Amino acid sequence: MTVLDASAVLAFLQGEPGADLVEQELIDGAVCGAANWSEVAQKVHRRSGDWSLARALLLSYGLGVAPVEAVDGEQAATLWTAFPHLSLGDRLCLALAERLATEAMTADRAWGSSPRIRQIR
Repeated sequence: MTVLDASAVLAFLQGEPGADLVEQELIDGAVCGAANWSEVAQKVHRRSGDWSLARALLLSYGLGVAPVEAVDGEQAATLWTAFPHLSLGDRLCLALAERLATEAMTADRAWGSSPRIRQIR
């Protein structure tokens, strides 16, 4: 199971480079944290997209939406030291990947790379 960052989900929805990698993770079973799910919904709405359609598509793949737990919030706060340039949503995504002992997939180059971070492009 892979944790998908909002940037990866948006790349998939918009058919951007790396969308095929995200789709494979969706097929294999992926999860998106609630904070990142909200970010995707916000950006779809902001671009006057059809959130109902985007939501239905993502859920049709079986994408799970994981709640933010206290341990995620605490880990995200700790990650601020290593990643002060990342948003709270980004750090919550990394914290969820840590909790689930898996990798986080992103299109955001600012994340850099590590064993828990997989860039899609």
